[in-house]
Amino acid sequence: MIKAIFFDIDDTLFPSSEFAELARRNAIRAMIEIGIQKNESQLYLALGKIIKKHGSNYTRHFDNLCRGLGIKRPARYVAAAVAAYHNTKTAIQPFPNVPRTLLALRESGYRLFVATNGEATKQWDKLIRLQIALYFEDVFVSGEIGKEKSPAFFRKILKGLRVRPEQSVMVGDREDTDILPAKKIKMRTIRMATGRYAGASTRADKSAKDFVQIPRIVQSFKK
Repeated sequence: MIKAIFFDIDDTLFPSSEFAELARRNAIRAMIEIGIQKNESQLYLALGKIIKKHGSNYTRHFDNLCRGLGIKRPARYVAAAVAAYHNTKTAIQPFPNVPRTLLALRESGYRLFVATNGEATKQWDKLIRLQIALYFEDVFVSGEIGKEKSPAFFRKILKGLRVRPEQSVMVGDREDTDILPAKKIKMRTIRMATGRYAGASTRADKSAKDFVQIPRIVQSFKK
C-alpha cells in the first residue's frame, strides 16, 4: 500500500527551465538598459557559459560576467541584473492542475513530501512563491541532508519517516536524479515528461505528461 509520495520541484511542479531563461534574459536586458554597451545575445551566451561552469546555485554569476567584460565598476550592472532576475520570480506559477491534484492526494490520505537537490532556502522560496508549500508534510533538500539525491538520500529520509521503500513513490522529471536512485531501493517511480528532459527515455514504472494523471497512476500501484 502506498503511503508517501515525494516530488521534485524544478520542471515537475513548475516550468523552471522556462522561468530560468526568462529571468536571465530580463537580467541581461536590465544591464543593457542601465548602460552596458554590449549585445544581448552575446551577453546571454557569456552568462550561459558561467552558469554551466559554476552551476545554477552559484551566487556571483553577474559579477563574473562583468569581470569577463573588463568592467572595473560593475556594481550598477550587477544590481540591475539581480533586481530584474528577482522581479521575474513574481510571475512564476505551478504547472496546470498541480494545486488541485496535491489537494486531492492529501484528501485521499497520502503523505506528501518534496525531495530535491539544491540549497534549502532557494527551494523553499520556490514553494512559497508558487503557493504550494503547505501541501507538503516536509521538504527534504540535499543541502540540508548532506548528500545529493541518491539511494542513500532516499534511505535516510524514509528511515526517518518510518516508511518502507515499497510504500513510497518518487515523482520527478530527471532520470538520473529522480528515477534511477529511487528505483534502486525499490521505490515506485513516476517520470514527468515535462521540461527540458521531456523527450528522454525512461525506466520509471510509469510516466505522465500532465500532473492530473498522478492520482490514477498511484492507485494503479496498489493492484
